Amino acid sequence: MEKGSKESSKDVIRLGRESVIPILKPKLTMKLAYLIEHDSDRAEFLKLCKRVEYTIRAWYLLHFEDLMQLYSLFDPVYGAQRLEQQSLSSEEIDVLEQNFLTYFFEVMEKSNFNIVTDEEIEVAQSGQYLLNLPIKVDESKLDKKLLSNYFKEHPHENLPEFSDKYVIFRRGIGIDRTTDFFIMAKLDLIISRIWQWLLQKTRLQKLFSRKPKASPKKDPKKTDEPNGEADEEDLFVERIRLQSMQLSLRNLLGKNTIQEPTFDRMIVVYRRASPKNKTDRGIYIKHFKNIPMADMELVLPEKKNPSLTPMDWVQFIVSVVIGLVTLVGSLEMPKADFWVVVAILSALAGYCAKIYFSFQQNMATYQSLITQSMYDKQLDSGKGTLLHLCNDVIEQEVKEVIVSYFILMEQGKATIKDLDLRCEELIREEFGIQCNFDVLDAVQKLERLGIVARDSVGRIYCLPLKRANEIIGPTTEELVVKAKYSSSA
Repeated sequence: MEKGSKESSKDVIRLGRESVIPILKPKLTMKLAYLIEHDSDRAEFLKLCKRVEYTIRAWYLLHFEDLMQLYSLFDPVYGAQRLEQQSLSSEEIDVLEQNFLTYFFEVMEKSNFNIVTDEEIEVAQSGQYLLNLPIKVDESKLDKKLLSNYFKEHPHENLPEFSDKYVIFRRGIGIDRTTDFFIMAKLDLIISRIWQWLLQKTRLQKLFSRKPKASPKKDPKKTDEPNGEADEEDLFVERIRLQSMQLSLRNLLGKNTIQEPTFDRMIVVYRRASPKNKTDRGIYIKHFKNIPMADMELVLPEKKNPSLTPMDWVQFIVSVVIGLVTLVGSLEMPKADFWVVVAILSALAGYCAKIYFSFQQNMATYQSLITQSMYDKQLDSGKGTLLHLCNDVIEQEVKEVIVSYFILMEQGKATIKDLDLRCEELIREEFGIQCNFDVLDAVQKLERLGIVARDSVGRIYCLPLKRANEIIGPTTEELVVKAKYSSSA
């Protein structure tokens, strides 16, 4: 993820394509089956899709059962009771919770979730969307032992600085648009720009300017300008914000639409700090959807109540002192200029009003967004999130196998690279979606199923549909359905 501008007037974020296939499995299988010319082949293909799904589901069954059994011991609601019934030592519990995290991180990887890095957070929060308050985590309420022990045994690259306390996963990219009058935000914008103008005129701008944030490191091989291969591989999303709006009568009096890229899915994992004389083993897993990048703080655990920042207080106090000193100095002059006094008082009152109204509006927005994140943005938590992830893994694995087999069936032998390009091209042309197809994982599953082979030069080819169905054979689900219809007949 990088921040840049394709044009000087636009704020554009450059995003890499992800491996997830965001197409419903029934839609994918029916669309591909429709592309098959002969009815008999179409029926065999649909049968193969069913058998592939049932077989892959069976592969993961024991793995997912172990995951759910382990989590039942660390469920924040009932986990403590189950641990007490097991009469396990502290060392044994430590081993079990690390086993759970190992299973969990494997599932997250299979589901194509990525851990949010410091650089991604910096790029995401370099802009403002609906949430304009500084949100901080109360780290004293979070455990630092659980995740530290896991990452010590299982090192990861580009871990964020808070990874010892909580981990944020993200997957998928979307766009959120909000249309409104934004009355208070526009008022704040007007006051802010007037204040900046006054600071420039009085040459006090350096005194009040905030220290700019360090820009994220960029790969020197990458540029923000779309070109050739980079343009095909990456996604460019524009940020549309009020802060960059021109102050015209039409913009101030009418509705405006702001836009921000979103993370389609976000999952947060953490443990609360244990109270005195008691060890809390609960592991919290929370699942969110459609979180604007600039409002990523909404998913943070154990948030502090927002307040004015120290810089805001410094600006407020210094402004009052400077204003009063200037006012007193003007009044002590033999001929005090009435309009100078009015200008000083107006500027002082305007800045105080800016701070007050901005904070009040931001607090109201914050409360609204927190409520929305609880009821609209939060998909699930705990066991419900794990069940969703387990099903998601199976869905992704099945879709990868179906697409890659279809390409080999329709277009013949292919190298790994050619197969990758053909699968991505199929998804782009038939469904209008760009993704980074995980061809290596797909080929591994095809080979495990035994329905593909390689020629003398290493090219991959698929076995005929009927032969592929014979190799996989009838699944347990098929036998159950067959027995059900036989008994009813």
